[in-house]
Amino acid sequence: MHSGERLPSTRDLAASLRVSRNIVVEAYEQLLAEGYIEGRHGSGTFVSEGTYLEGLADEKFPSIDMRSDSSRYETELIDFRPGIPALNLFPRKLWGQLAEYTYINGPDAAFGYGKPEGCEELRSVLTRYLRRTRGVICEQEQLIITTGATQALSLIAKLMLADGSDAVIEDPITHEIQTMFSMPGTTLYPVPVDHQGMQTQLLPLDIQPSFVYVTPSHQYPLGGVLPIQRRVQLIQYARSTGCYIVEDDYDSEFRYESAPVSSLQGLDPDRVIYIGTFSKILSPALRMGYLILPQSLIARGRNLKRLTDLHTPSMEQLTLARFIDEGYLDRHIAKMRKIYRKRRDFLIATLMASFADRITIMGHSTGLHLVVEFTDVVFTPSLLDAIEQNGVKIYPVEVHAMNKGKQNHRIILGYGNLTEAEVAKGIQRLAAALSQAARTSSTA
Repeated sequence: MHSGERLPSTRDLAASLRVSRNIVVEAYEQLLAEGYIEGRHGSGTFVSEGTYLEGLADEKFPSIDMRSDSSRYETELIDFRPGIPALNLFPRKLWGQLAEYTYINGPDAAFGYGKPEGCEELRSVLTRYLRRTRGVICEQEQLIITTGATQALSLIAKLMLADGSDAVIEDPITHEIQTMFSMPGTTLYPVPVDHQGMQTQLLPLDIQPSFVYVTPSHQYPLGGVLPIQRRVQLIQYARSTGCYIVEDDYDSEFRYESAPVSSLQGLDPDRVIYIGTFSKILSPALRMGYLILPQSLIARGRNLKRLTDLHTPSMEQLTLARFIDEGYLDRHIAKMRKIYRKRRDFLIATLMASFADRITIMGHSTGLHLVVEFTDVVFTPSLLDAIEQNGVKIYPVEVHAMNKGKQNHRIILGYGNLTEAEVAKGIQRLAAALSQAARTSSTA
């Protein structure tokens, strides 16, 4: 019907449609409330002016299946994605029992708006836990509960960076970090990484950065552990330039050759901003992380967190607090460390059996991934695509490099969420794809 056109009376329309008049009256009242029709005294009901919106031209959108990352191996693709824990080993039953207890017995206040820094129960438990396991020196007032490490990093970027700011980061480092820290007007200074992490002797001396970002416990992606000499040099640099150090304690819990190394934060709590997450320990689905700020940044950090999302979900915080306080987290980490070590050892053995002296394995002492350096392979986009078409997905280090062209012979293989059978099949497919690529190249 067009603007100005008269509608039939409710009685006539109900009769013609053979429905109750009350239904027609309700429909007219709804159209009237939304402005589609208007009543004219003594004349009836008419279609209002300005109610027609011209439709857009039909667009051909791909189906859901076409838009997904599917391939002909979709149902059996072996994905060596790093940073994923064993999802099938999450303690579902125990977590469900703790969550049920929290929902039934939690205080009424827990169902309202929480504090931006997080619930006191979790911050108190977490403060004690980090002191005991990571050598972190802090009070619970310094701790802010975040929705994963990603939010913590985003808060730091907003808190510390502005137009004209400088920041020092590792190279290579995850591409997402580069994106988050690339604020308008900010200059990033990459410092090369070797087998021991950031090469602190190469820190830029002619700038005053807002912060230096490091992953000292397990550098991502190359896997080095920053030794004490470089830690001391890094802290001396921060003190001399007046900047902060952002310590992303990536993969610190799963160290296989010795006890986990202590945090960098414990050496200078006033100079280090500390980030942790439970995504690798438990599950990415929890979206639970934390940020420890020096005293001078607490007020601004809390306010920024409040403006971002008010607070992290309270029920999950209370459940996690009980999970830690009652010792379940310690037992889960001990159990998973044994499982991940076995999976790592199997992956290394399989790689050596398949490629022997063609490779060097790096960064395997800690975490849920390792790096493989090939002596005779350059992982171009076309080669990576051919490998995926052969049913295995691997991750190039080069994607995370700021200075391009130096990392394209290295790949990242995550093993936390893969069984030994899947690892064996994946490496077999990788070897087959590389052999095929070599034959094609030789005949070209």
